[in-house]
Amino acid sequence: MRPRIVDSHQHFWRIGGPGQAWPDAGWPLLHRDFLPDDLRAATAGLDLAGTILVQSQPDDRDTDWMLDLVADDPLVLGVVGWVALETDAAPLRIAQLADRPKCVGLRPMLQSIEDSDWILRADLAPAIEAMLTHGLRFDALVQPRHLPVLARFAERWPDLPIVIDHGAKPPAADHILDPWRGDLAALARYPNIWCKLSGLRTEQVPGQAADALTPYVAHILACFGDRTMWGSDWPVLLHMGDAYRDWIDDAARLAGGLDATASARLFEGAARAFYGLTV
Repeated sequence: MRPRIVDSHQHFWRIGGPGQAWPDAGWPLLHRDFLPDDLRAATAGLDLAGTILVQSQPDDRDTDWMLDLVADDPLVLGVVGWVALETDAAPLRIAQLADRPKCVGLRPMLQSIEDSDWILRADLAPAIEAMLTHGLRFDALVQPRHLPVLARFAERWPDLPIVIDHGAKPPAADHILDPWRGDLAALARYPNIWCKLSGLRTEQVPGQAADALTPYVAHILACFGDRTMWGSDWPVLLHMGDAYRDWIDDAARLAGGLDATASARLFEGAARAFYGLTV
């Protein structure tokens, strides 16, 4: 029996829509509109209590479009948007977004920034202070190269709730665990850092079995325990040829037979706790 779910990580986009640049035609399984009705179709028959909609474009127009799209949609419980954190306008923009009832966090696209130390820039401090003032969470879209930097960021901002997206994208296609394994364990020592069990399938290559992710899933759960939350990364998940329910089943199996309490925490409770969901 599949668990009741709050999906901590899913996306919508409209090809040619406001601020939309990715995916392009080089991603044929993803290069079409994905909207709320598509998600409902993909999750038919599942016990989906709600989702967190996460930005996919580094553009204010996309964030505004998402918030408008789901303003009255009960399936989406929260939205993680994007702000140019380094700009002088960032604190005001953050305050404006925080007034939108479903805005629960922000995600700079760190994986696309060449400078691994970017998040430590002094000119980001006013934006981070504004996030703290308004109770927003920080989604860290990082790669293994960012993990030591993220530790310094967490030390600098101990009151900022941070969640690592996609387990920090370990090099699963090549079956490499280190130094990702040690750096992730070091981050788990910070109580304000959580981790998403999401996006791991798309770090593999087509033809690789989900079971090859066993050591990565085991390590994430061993490090973060009840600060681990399941996310689908739908529709990006489709790039591997997987359906929405496939990652539910794979994650439950790879997690090693969780008891009912631990399963409920992974698939629903942790996302509710991290994002401060009350519904």
